Amino acid sequence: MTASTERPDGPAPASVHRKGRPRSDRAHRAILDAARESLVEEGFAGLRLEHVAARAGVGKATIYRHWGSREELALELLVELAGPHVPVAETGDTRQELLATVTNPMRALTETPFGPVIRALLSEIATDPRLGDRFRATVVQARRAEVARVIARGIERGDLRPDADTSVATELLVGPVYFRLLFGGALDRDFAERIVTTYLAGIAVATPDVDWF
Repeated sequence: MTASTERPDGPAPASVHRKGRPRSDRAHRAILDAARESLVEEGFAGLRLEHVAARAGVGKATIYRHWGSREELALELLVELAGPHVPVAETGDTRQELLATVTNPMRALTETPFGPVIRALLSEIATDPRLGDRFRATVVQARRAEVARVIARGIERGDLRPDADTSVATELLVGPVYFRLLFGGALDRDFAERIVTTYLAGIAVATPDVDWF
């Protein structure tokens, strides 16, 4: 059995499922919840599928029918937890949309279960391509695509310079959030506003009726 092909435009939970017999929704939910709890309590080094099975109240074979490794299980959990915080609503206000590209991941890290889980997996994502490559191809690529759409809308409105570089926009807008996650500093609205103000200083089109700063 092999994993389904990943979508280039964003994370899809189905992309990390293994094919097999139909599974119980209740058991599936219990397994993901058990994996999340185990990761937060023990870290990835302590994650054992047999322990997850016992915590979820299912047989170990139930897990192995659908996830061939703990990396696959961890990836599906990350995709599920990150997914709701990727989209940025089109509001017609370029600054507010740019702000959402910063505050969405910030809230995910500080106010939802995604935060403790990604902290437990950061070193593994950085060093193990079995998890890191697929995380970048799903969650990170989805965020890159969404940020690129925000920039494209800003260019269409005439708010942003036509040569705004979408290839580095995610690093400039979201990168500071993860830097503070790793090295310390407040993740709050004031920080998000300062990121966007600094970004706009480089790519905003100066117009007499719009005060970007």
